[in-house]
Amino acid sequence: MSIRLEFVGGAGTVTGSRHLVHTPQATILLDCGLYQGRRLDSRRQNQELGFGESRIDAVVLSHAHIDHSGALPVLSKRGYGGSVFATPATRDLCAVMLQDSAQIQAADARYLNRAIERGELESEPVETLYDASDVSRLLSQFLTLPYRRKQTIAPGVALTFLDAGHVLGSAIVVLDIDDYGQPRRLVFTGDLGRRHMPILRDPEVPSGAHVLLSESTYGDRTHPPFEAMDQELAEVIERTRRRGGKVVIPSFALERAQEIVFSLKKLKERGLLSDLPVYIDSPLTVRITDVFRMHPDCYDKETRALLQDGGSPFEFEGLRYASSLEESMAIDRADGPSVIVAASGMCEAGRVLHHLKATIGDPRNTVLIVGFQAEHTLGRRLVERRERVRIFGVEHARRAQVAVLNGFSAHADQADLVAFAEAVRERGPLRTVVLVHGESAAQRALERILTSRHFPDVRTPVRGDVFEV
Repeated sequence: MSIRLEFVGGAGTVTGSRHLVHTPQATILLDCGLYQGRRLDSRRQNQELGFGESRIDAVVLSHAHIDHSGALPVLSKRGYGGSVFATPATRDLCAVMLQDSAQIQAADARYLNRAIERGELESEPVETLYDASDVSRLLSQFLTLPYRRKQTIAPGVALTFLDAGHVLGSAIVVLDIDDYGQPRRLVFTGDLGRRHMPILRDPEVPSGAHVLLSESTYGDRTHPPFEAMDQELAEVIERTRRRGGKVVIPSFALERAQEIVFSLKKLKERGLLSDLPVYIDSPLTVRITDVFRMHPDCYDKETRALLQDGGSPFEFEGLRYASSLEESMAIDRADGPSVIVAASGMCEAGRVLHHLKATIGDPRNTVLIVGFQAEHTLGRRLVERRERVRIFGVEHARRAQVAVLNGFSAHADQADLVAFAEAVRERGPLRTVVLVHGESAAQRALERILTSRHFPDVRTPVRGDVFEV
C-alpha cells in the first residue's frame, strides 16, 4: 500500500485534532480543530496549523466540537479554497459554534488587553485567530453529505458518513481509496459515542475496513452507568444547596449541555430539584438547542417519541436560558443557591470564566466537572484540585468544592472502544488500528488490550509522526 497517514494534532493528546491522509492521487485533511492548553503554546499551534493549505485537496469534518472544527476558519483565512465535507447537522452547528468562537476570542482579547493596559497582567497584546468574516467565508465552503450516501470528494477518494452517536451530526468517516488499482477502505471514528445514551442513536459499525483510526480518549478507563449519574448529580446539588452555595457546571455547549438539561429535567420530574433555579448561561447553548430541534432525524426512538407527544427534552419549570450579558451578570449577583451551566467545557474561554471568578473563593460553592479536561487547561487544574488557579491571568485561591462526574461523557470508554474495534474486524479484513485523540497513558492502555485481543498491528502515534499503511 502507498497510503501515508500524517498526524499533525490530536495524537498523544485529546485536543487539536488534525490528521492528513496522503493517497496516490490526493491529500485529505481529517478534522481541523483548535488546540487547547497553555496560552502561548495554543496560539502557536493554532496559527501555524502544521501543514500547508495548498497541499489539501479536501477537508472532511467528523463533527462540530471546537477541538475538531475550531481551526477551520484559520485554514480558510490562509487561502484554502476547497470544500469542507460534513453532515447537515454538523454544518448547521458550525454556523453557530464558529461564529461564537470568533465572538469569544474578540471579547476575551478586549478583556485581557484592558488588563494588560492597566498593568494587571504581563503579556503581549492579544489578537484573535479569526473574525466573523473569516467564519462566513468558511461556511460557504461546506458541502453537506447525509449519512450512508457515498460521494467522490477527490481523485481516487470516495467518502461515506456513518452515525458516530457522539454528538448531533457526528460521523464515522469511511474513505474508499484507489491505491494504484487496489481498493482500500480507511475508517476514522472521529469521536465515538457511547452505546445506550439518551437523545442520540448508537454508533454504526462499518464493514470492509483495512485501517481503523480510532479515538482513545478513555482508552484506560470505563464509565459508570449513565443511569447512576442522575442520582449522583442530585446528591452534588443537594449537598451544595444545604451549604447555601451555587453549583457551577462548565459544559460543552454541544451535546453535554443538552444531556445535563435532560438529566435535570428528570430530577425535576422526580421532585429532587425543589424550587432551585437552573440557569443555562450560554447564548451558544441556546442556539445549539435550536439546531437540535431542527434535526429530529438524529434522535433515538425514545426522544422522537417524547417530541411526538408534545414534550421537549430541553425545557422544564425553573429552567432559565440567559442570552444577554446583563442576564449573565445578574446570575452572579443573585442571592441563594442555584445551578449554573455555562461554556466552555474545559474552562478556557467564555462566560463560565466569569462565574468561576465570582464563585471560586467561597467554600459553600461547588464546581462540577462533567467532561474530559485536557492537560494544561483550567478545567484540568480544577480536577486536580489545585489550591490556587489562574482565571483571566489572575491567580485566585480555590475554596469552592470540586466534584467530578465522568459518567456524563459522550465518549466511548475502554469497553466500548474495544467492542467497536472487534465489531469492525468481524466485518472486514481489518489489520491496522491507529489510536489517536488520547493522552499517552490512555493510548498505551488501549494498545495493550487490543494487542491481547490479537489485533496484529496497533499503533500509537504522537504529533509529527508519519505512518505508511
